[in-house]
Amino acid sequence: MAGRFSPRPTRTTVRGGHVAVPGGIPRQAAAAGRVRTWVPEWPLDLGLVLGPLRRGPGDPTFRAMPDGSVWRASLTPAGPGTLRVAARGAEVRGEAWGPGAGWLLERLPELLGAADDPSVFVPRHRVVAMARHRRPGLRLTRTGLVMESLIPSVLEQKVTTDEAYRAWRLLVRKFGEPAPGPAPGRMHVMPDARTWALIPSWEWHRAGVDNKRASTILRAVRVAARMEEAVRMPPAEAQARLEVVPGIGPWTSAEVVQRSHGAADAVTVGDLHLPGIVGFALAGDRDADDSVMLELLEPYAGQRHRAARLILLSGRVPARRAPRMPRGDIGRL
Repeated sequence: MAGRFSPRPTRTTVRGGHVAVPGGIPRQAAAAGRVRTWVPEWPLDLGLVLGPLRRGPGDPTFRAMPDGSVWRASLTPAGPGTLRVAARGAEVRGEAWGPGAGWLLERLPELLGAADDPSVFVPRHRVVAMARHRRPGLRLTRTGLVMESLIPSVLEQKVTTDEAYRAWRLLVRKFGEPAPGPAPGRMHVMPDARTWALIPSWEWHRAGVDNKRASTILRAVRVAARMEEAVRMPPAEAQARLEVVPGIGPWTSAEVVQRSHGAADAVTVGDLHLPGIVGFALAGDRDADDSVMLELLEPYAGQRHRAARLILLSGRVPARRAPRMPRGDIGRL
C-alpha cells in the first residue's frame, strides 16, 4: 500500500503557518477570467440577494469583500468554478474562473434575481409593507444547483447554526478543492458526490456531525444526479423528489428550493424560531406554531417565502426569554 496515496497537507506547529506537502492540490495562479457585464432593470442589493447562500461567516465557498463584491466557489455541471460579482452604478460585472466559468456566467442574471417577479407581491400588513419599502433591492436568487444547498441544509438539521456552520467549514476545507483562479485565501469548492460518499465515519464525527445527518447525506449523494434533476421541476415537485430520500423532510426541502429554484412560496415549516417570529410580527403571538404561521401567511399564498423574508428583515422579533441553546461538539467525545 506504500506510495498508493499521496500525503495530505498538514498544519505546522508554528502558529499561523502551513506546510506545503508534495501531492497536495495547488491553488491556480492568478489569471484573467471570463467576464460578463449585465445591467438589471431594478435596484440590486448584492448582499440581500446572495446572502442566503452564505453558510456562516467562515463559509469556504462564499466571501463578501469590503469593496462590496461577492465571491462564490461552486461545483457546476461543467466542473468547479469561481465567480466574482461586483456592482458599479447600474452595471453588474461578473468574472469567473475554472471549468465551470461559462456555466456560472451564463446563469448570472438568474443568480441575481432575474427570474424573480416581486411585482406580483402585495403587502397585507404594515410591517411587511415597510420592510419592502426599505429593501427595494431584494430579489430571490436562483442558483440552479441542488446539492450545494441540500448538503449544508442537512447539516443544519436539529443543531445550532454555529455547529452546522462549523461542520460545513471543516468538511469543505478538508475534502473540497481550492477554488479556481485568484480567489481570496482558503476559499474551496465543495466536494463532488463521490468524495462525500468516501468520507470516513470518524471524519464526520470530528466535524460534529452525528450518524443520522451523515447517513442522510450519504443517501442523497448516491442519487446526486437524480437530485440535480429536480432543478428542472416546479418547486413543489422538486420538494417531493427530495423528500423521497429518508432523512429529508419539508424543512430541508424548502430550504433547498428557496435557493436552487428561487421559490417564492416555499415557506419553511418545522423551524424552531420562524413561527414565533412571524406570529409576533403579524399578530403579536410569540408562541405561534406552524399551523398559526401558515394561517397568518395565507393572504400571501404564492409568495409566502418572500413575506417571511421581509418579516425577518423588518427586525420585528420577540425579545429572548431564555439563554441560547448550548453548543455541542460530539467530536470531543
